[in-house]
Amino acid sequence: MGVIVGVDFDNTIASYDALMHRLATEWGLVEAGSQKNKKLIRDAIRQLPDGEAKWRRLQTHCYGAGINDAPAMDGVQRFFASCKARRIPLWIVSHKTRYANFGEPVDLRAAALGWLERKGFISSQDFGIEPECVFFGGTREEKIARIGQLGITHFVDDLEETFLESSFPAAVARILFDPERPPSVTQRWHSFPTWSEIERHLLQH
Repeated sequence: MGVIVGVDFDNTIASYDALMHRLATEWGLVEAGSQKNKKLIRDAIRQLPDGEAKWRRLQTHCYGAGINDAPAMDGVQRFFASCKARRIPLWIVSHKTRYANFGEPVDLRAAALGWLERKGFISSQDFGIEPECVFFGGTREEKIARIGQLGITHFVDDLEETFLESSFPAAVARILFDPERPPSVTQRWHSFPTWSEIERHLLQH
């Protein structure tokens, strides 16, 4: 069987670090000199009074109304183009509810699909995939089940939690996208800080 690639969306294809930092600074949630890193911003906000609600409000805005200000991760468009040139099937499989359970009444899935289309990930000649190749699961369990159903052989995600789920298919090669750490190999996954390194590893050139 040939390679079938699956890719997570939030913080794997779309980058929220700079956007979250700008908004969190404007909203008075973090200091302007703090690092532009989504996980560090999240941890800092959660330590504030009512921090979990403040963090979720920021996240909801970035994933919804503010998503147009989020850039694509460096190198991910080239990766999609390389897969397309080699006729390697590619799916986007994301854990994303349609609406947040509080905050702005924005269709988060429609926002993500609009972003993907505007950035060329859907239907563009050079590197786009078909809209039918994008799947949003309401829970992490749904996401993982779909990875198995699609026959994906290699999955790229920024969250270790995805790969640590007991239901994650054992036969699927796990590739962790982690810009904060150098390349590494564990018994569970390969980890890479850039999409160019993922491309070299997966497409072997």
